[in-house]
Amino acid sequence: MERVIRPVRADEWRKAKELRLAALADPAAPVAFLETTEQAVAQPDSFWEERTAGATGDGGACQFVAEAPDGTWAGTVVALIERAGGEDFFGDAIEADQAHLVGVFVRPEHRGIGLTERLFQAAVEWVWSLETPKIGRVRLYVHTENPRAEGFYTKFGFVRTGKSAPVAPGESASHDVEMEIVRPSGT
Repeated sequence: MERVIRPVRADEWRKAKELRLAALADPAAPVAFLETTEQAVAQPDSFWEERTAGATGDGGACQFVAEAPDGTWAGTVVALIERAGGEDFFGDAIEADQAHLVGVFVRPEHRGIGLTERLFQAAVEWVWSLETPKIGRVRLYVHTENPRAEGFYTKFGFVRTGKSAPVAPGESASHDVEMEIVRPSGT
């Protein structure tokens, strides 16, 4: 069963919501996502409609899904474009145009068959294809207690930058480290 990797369409917000809720129910969710199931469930349908419409690739974000022949979504990744002069999710100044990968998830029954690689390839290719302005790097954050994810990111070509996410309230040190992949020369 070959899965198609493609961007979401605005009218697919119900499927986007269902996949996000599945991701938040995954055992790795506490170290992988900054949102809880309770927070996501509390959002009105209009939130999911707007979120999905904003991730179709026409603006500053593109959510890619792996769709099975029967129409089910097996996995996802979202590429967010962060523009120089703005602030990132943590309130830090963005010094140069970049992309940030978030929301990485593949359903357990679809893991180990290369979907994450294909999702990442589609997301990174989309970022590199943007012309105005050209993006110089793609980054993500990974929790230090999520070695499986960090192992995949490293295998894909991401390297640690030495930067950590801001320290969460009640913690003495950040557990999320930044990783990046830099645009290849000549592209």
